[in-house]
Amino acid sequence: MGKRLLIVSTLDSSQPFGAFTRPFYLGQYLTEYFDVFQLGLDCSSVNYAPSFSIASRSLKSYIKAIEKCIDEFCPDIVYAQETLPGLAALISLKLRKYSSSSLVFDFHTFSPYEYWMRLFSVANPFKEFAQCIKTYIAQGTLIFSGSPIIAAGESIPRLISQWYGKTPQQIYCIGNGVTEDLLNTEDFPDKDPYQAFRPAKIVVLIAPKTFQFPTNDMSVSMAIEVAKSLESHENKLHFIVIGRDSSDISEPIPSNISFLGFLPRREDFVDHLKYADIALLPFSKQAVAGGARNKALDYFASKKLVVSTPEGLRGLEEFRNLEHLLVTGYSSEEVASTVLDAASNIDKYQSLVDTAYTLITEKYSWNARAQNIAEILMRVSPS
Repeated sequence: MGKRLLIVSTLDSSQPFGAFTRPFYLGQYLTEYFDVFQLGLDCSSVNYAPSFSIASRSLKSYIKAIEKCIDEFCPDIVYAQETLPGLAALISLKLRKYSSSSLVFDFHTFSPYEYWMRLFSVANPFKEFAQCIKTYIAQGTLIFSGSPIIAAGESIPRLISQWYGKTPQQIYCIGNGVTEDLLNTEDFPDKDPYQAFRPAKIVVLIAPKTFQFPTNDMSVSMAIEVAKSLESHENKLHFIVIGRDSSDISEPIPSNISFLGFLPRREDFVDHLKYADIALLPFSKQAVAGGARNKALDYFASKKLVVSTPEGLRGLEEFRNLEHLLVTGYSSEEVASTVLDAASNIDKYQSLVDTAYTLITEKYSWNARAQNIAEILMRVSPS
């Protein structure tokens, strides 16, 4: 029998994106190395291992669920992703005085920095500042506990050092991955879902509503501004927003942008992504787009020409301007100019698409990421 691995996260099957993807797909492939048990908000999609849905974001509910798992599952390793699950796991192991398990944290983002950067661009800066202080204390508690940390981006160790004056001795950078259904270029849908907009090139943006963070809202606002400035070129390009309904938008909507809403079937999502021509990551500097790396990897895996602001690539330092994608400035005018150039010269930039896809297939599959993490978990677990 393999070692027992308890994964604690904010996995939410009702929102199969963002915080769902890292624990779900890593958990799926980590079953090759461990006996896995998943704890999350809604684990109804977890069909590869035993699981329990906590159904509440309260610290008390997480602690209660983890303590029960410690008593019944007796994990050798507790792998806690994000701050709330990490705090709950740390407290639970202390309360149970359970020393037979190694505790490993996973930081998908560096939350205090995200709140701080958005402080002056949100409607309620006092609430944002309170969250900044709260997460600074919480994440600092995890950092100073001495447990190993797996970071989803190269910038996280640097931010920890800057904000806390400490670089953890055991910190490993393992980013996100991509799913096989996107990597498989032979599995291409028969019908173009954008036929009504052709011959225009399709510029796609994935921006679902997410819990608490306004990052995607900011990207939608910029996309609308970009579309407005290019409305006279609607025969050349059309913008598509996946994850939002037009009813969510309060401002006037230009004629060259369509909102498809949330696509619940994975097959529909893949079809709409694969038939797009250009993929957009229009994040302002204030957005601090920690979750954008999921979208970027999906775009690269689907062999799309990516247009991104610098913030859209945070945590993906290997992908470079004019080598893998087109990186613009932060103004909507700069984004619009680059998108128009990309639509007019799509064949010219095909080499960028091919180079990015090669890098993705070699290093960024979830299977490869899970193998990297399994090696770390084995190294820090009790023998």
